Amino acid sequence: MATNLIEMTIKSLLLIVSSLVLSNSTFGQYDSKGEDEASRFQPGFMWYYHGIGQAKDKRMRKYDRLVFDITHNDWTGDLNPFEVKPTSIGFGTNLIFDVPLTDGNTVSFGWGINHHWTHIRHDETFFHNITEKSTEYSNSQVEGRTSLNFHQLFIPLELRFHKEAWKHFKVHIGGKIGYQFAFNESTRLSNPDGKTIIKDYNFQDKNPLQYSTHIRLGLRNYALFSEYNFSNLFTNSESTQLNVLRLGISISLY
Repeated sequence: MATNLIEMTIKSLLLIVSSLVLSNSTFGQYDSKGEDEASRFQPGFMWYYHGIGQAKDKRMRKYDRLVFDITHNDWTGDLNPFEVKPTSIGFGTNLIFDVPLTDGNTVSFGWGINHHWTHIRHDETFFHNITEKSTEYSNSQVEGRTSLNFHQLFIPLELRFHKEAWKHFKVHIGGKIGYQFAFNESTRLSNPDGKTIIKDYNFQDKNPLQYSTHIRLGLRNYALFSEYNFSNLFTNSESTQLNVLRLGISISLY
């Protein structure tokens, strides 16, 4: 009876130890040192996702391939920054190829495609000069809520620096060049019959070509984000000269 009890105890201990070893080798997170950690090539929230097949052992680990930017949008130039409404929120989506440049991928080059939707709530209005084909910002208060809205498609280029550790510190410095479209000023009016939204697309000198610089500074999946557009919103020299400024956070999912 005692012998059976000892055998059962030994089998139970072996089962527990085997389970712990298996779980550690299967689900261990990369810490830049071990060679037997199966998940070392899958950083991000999708750490355990391999796709159709298992990741190859020789494959270089990569970072920040799907990045979302949540921003507060502002402008600078002829108008002072930090005077627009707090609800001037934007959203960016980045699909980036991460190309390692060093052993351990402590330095890499990123390139891909970016889409950013921008909303700047200012509650005043832009005046169109049809003759001069210019756009001027008016300080006259209007009824309702007004905002400037547009979409941008960019090709981003980045130099990426980060430590090897799993909870790595990272810095991304880069620039973007792209196309601006669906440019409009939206006015939301309240009346007895409900709410009416009027959109004005008649900006004759809107600037379709946009180029900017940006930086991300953070830890692991999260970073502070800032971006400055060198190109003006309007091409006419007689127009109000404005450059978009964005501040926010970045979240890397894969």
